[in-house]
Amino acid sequence: MLDHCIRLARRAGMCPQNGFSIHFFKRISPYFSHLQPAYLSSTPIRQNASCRRDRTKKDVDMTVKNTVNTWVAIPLRNRVSQFAREDDGLVTILALFMIMMMIAVGGIQLDFMRHEMERSRLQAVSDRAVLAAADLDQMRDPKTVVADYFAKSGMTDFLSNVVVDDGLNYRTVTIDASKEMDTQFIGRFGFPTLNVPAHSQAEERVAKVEISLVLDISGSMALNNRLRELKNAAGVFLDTVLKTENEDLISVSMIPYSEQVNAGPMILDRMRVNKKHDYSHCLEFADDEFNSAALNTSTTHDQMQHFQWNYDGRNNYRDDTICPRYSYERIAPFSQNSLTLKSQINQLVPRAGTSIFLGMKWAATMLDPSFRDINNALVNAGHVDGQFYNRPASYDDPETLKTVILMTDGANDNSFRIRSNYYDSESEYVHWNKYNLWWYLRNEVDYRYWSYFYYQKYNKSLGNTLLSNICDAAKAKRIVIWTIGFEVDTDDVPAMQDCASSPSHFFRVEGVELSEAFRAIARQINQLRLTQ
Repeated sequence: MLDHCIRLARRAGMCPQNGFSIHFFKRISPYFSHLQPAYLSSTPIRQNASCRRDRTKKDVDMTVKNTVNTWVAIPLRNRVSQFAREDDGLVTILALFMIMMMIAVGGIQLDFMRHEMERSRLQAVSDRAVLAAADLDQMRDPKTVVADYFAKSGMTDFLSNVVVDDGLNYRTVTIDASKEMDTQFIGRFGFPTLNVPAHSQAEERVAKVEISLVLDISGSMALNNRLRELKNAAGVFLDTVLKTENEDLISVSMIPYSEQVNAGPMILDRMRVNKKHDYSHCLEFADDEFNSAALNTSTTHDQMQHFQWNYDGRNNYRDDTICPRYSYERIAPFSQNSLTLKSQINQLVPRAGTSIFLGMKWAATMLDPSFRDINNALVNAGHVDGQFYNRPASYDDPETLKTVILMTDGANDNSFRIRSNYYDSESEYVHWNKYNLWWYLRNEVDYRYWSYFYYQKYNKSLGNTLLSNICDAAKAKRIVIWTIGFEVDTDDVPAMQDCASSPSHFFRVEGVELSEAFRAIARQINQLRLTQ
């Protein structure tokens, strides 16, 4: 076959630079008629063919076989190899593949977006329904409330289950709902529908609550009607937390403080105290006792001296003693009688200096289990309601919330004491009850010897340190501390902020805002919360 093609090529003529002539292909066309281009059939066949004049003798003398190899086989092989290495079309193929993948993913996302939208709608209805049903003030049946919410939202068929758990001081409502959503794209992959679930649980719980309400009655409370605002605010707080439905659950220990805290004879008589007089009932705490919320029952505490300090001595005025002396200024332990507490608060008058750290120490101590024996003794004596026996509860009692509301209008002050050599006998106790210290010094003692009679026990810096220590100790026991700075100076804000459980537990208020702060705290104590 090849020899025949070569003979035909020699007869037809060829040009070595251009490959076989068209006449050569015309001669061999009968053998390849099925591949013959149409234009060849109309081309005349030349009987003799010769090379162009620029051909070399080597080209002319070249055999047909070599000519085929040189001008046909090798170029064709090179062209085939080049085509095999060509990759221009691959990008187009990849782009088409990516477009198809994007369309597929977009379709899947569309179905899932619809699924999430439906789930959000169903969950929102469930949340609203469960909150309304769990409200302890809700008079309707909780299941009826839930069904009504779903009916008004057009989702009655989707409500699967409602569980209501009612207790003495709580209500828990749980809702399960679901629906089937038809899919538009992923159904082609075997998922014609998707389940849309919703689950909600809400609880309102009036847990057992132990509250220490710490009220500033220092002399500066006489300014700008502050004490009047405090009385109104404290009344709002008590009316909010001591509701009828909270009976026997919430106890309030009211702790008025100025430069000292009058614990009252009921408490002091049940403690180990180095008692000196009956004029007032304040205790002295060692500085290291502020590192713990507990009452140190292994030590004997000194009773605070009874004398008048913060007065210029123009007369023998003795109502502003460092330790508040009157019965309405005493601690009211573990009470749930709002009328009695408000009556006592309404009798309070401003007096003496400010020792916030002492008020906070008593507040923490009365929430610590170390105070339980004293409280049980008060219950047995009829001074505290029997329902509060064994309070304060243990810190790990899951049913009990312990919280302090600490209010002040100022900062820790300097505080002084009479030197022990002038306060160490019965006659001297009587003497300082009869005389204002500064009136006596100005009238009976040479001014050069005045400083021999007293010394400074606390200053602002030490007071702030002790306050920080006792607040940290209480927070370490998970006691929730709310602090209220009532018309306080900017420099005194950090101490109260540091004491609070968090920045949101601190209120800086003025005037009637005090009542709003107390009301907000009361609502937080008895709050409705979404639990799941």
